[in-house]
Amino acid sequence: MPELNIRPKEECEYDAASLGEVMLRLDPGEGRIRTARSFKAWEGGGEYNVIRGLRKCFGMKTAAITAFADNEVGMLMEDFINQGGVDTSFIKWFTTDGIGRICRNGINFTERGFGIRGAVGCSDRANTAISKATPEDFDFDHIFGEKKVRWLHTGGIYAALSEQSCETVVEAIKTAKKYGTVVSYDLNYRPSMWSAIGGVEKAQSVNKEIAKYVDVMIGNEEDFTACLGLSVEGNDENLKTLNLDGYKKMINEVAKMYPNFKVVATTLREVKTATVNDWSAICWSDGKIYKSKDYKGLEIMDRVGGGDSFASGLIYGLMTTNDPQLAVDYGAAHGALAMTTPGDTTMASLKEVEAVMGGMGARVQR
Repeated sequence: MPELNIRPKEECEYDAASLGEVMLRLDPGEGRIRTARSFKAWEGGGEYNVIRGLRKCFGMKTAAITAFADNEVGMLMEDFINQGGVDTSFIKWFTTDGIGRICRNGINFTERGFGIRGAVGCSDRANTAISKATPEDFDFDHIFGEKKVRWLHTGGIYAALSEQSCETVVEAIKTAKKYGTVVSYDLNYRPSMWSAIGGVEKAQSVNKEIAKYVDVMIGNEEDFTACLGLSVEGNDENLKTLNLDGYKKMINEVAKMYPNFKVVATTLREVKTATVNDWSAICWSDGKIYKSKDYKGLEIMDRVGGGDSFASGLIYGLMTTNDPQLAVDYGAAHGALAMTTPGDTTMASLKEVEAVMGGMGARVQR
């Protein structure tokens, strides 16, 4: 059993908080970005999606630590977060000019893909408010020491936004640990995001420092090799086709590299087409590997946010059961359900997640 030492619920104002960017997602629905004449607006962001899932699906009290430019788009983002039930008390509002020279809010155009046409993302997020935020812009001692948070989730997407965000995430994690908050981190390596601030070398220097303070580490084979310098037999092309034994070996090696990790988890996805994937997950805890059931031929409406929903299910399972097997089962089922609906964030309920875990089929419910 993982020794996470989660703070008692009655001692803390929040079950969980996230630190990261929340963007405006513009979705062309069944069409293409390049030919769209209208877009559906959603909110989304790798770190935020996790605590939004913990709130809406799993009923926990959560808060977003983020920043927005103080304009109409920022207010729209705040409204989206409020609709998701996530506390907005820790949003930092930055003064900006009329055209975003000082700072701006991030935008992410995402099309879902279908069949042989893969999903496509086109983000527009340089110079955003949260990428400019410093540790002094957030009172982390107040958040973790006075308000008290049981769990902090953040990740490599936020860390890669800028040189400044690298420093802010390290300071947040160190402060959270000082007050006994459990820290989870999703490596979420994106080569394009690190390229302008030092590439893979910078990614490793930042993430290796962060990893020293992490309790629950989430990532895939590329994340572990690029961000933590894990050496796995075979070249990059071979890493894309690791079998289950290969993943187990990889995750055990990651756990050896960082003895402070209490849990290490990864999703297992084999892409048949953009709309049909095989999906499952494994996690390591206390020297043992736990695997979820296999969701073979999972039909997908929108794959964006599936990994984040896995993370929120995993965290919920660890916080409420302290059972790694149940935790990875919650994560895999929640991630699978989240990919059957549009948008970055979950539309599933705890009842539905537990029904899928129990083998419920897709027959109509009346």
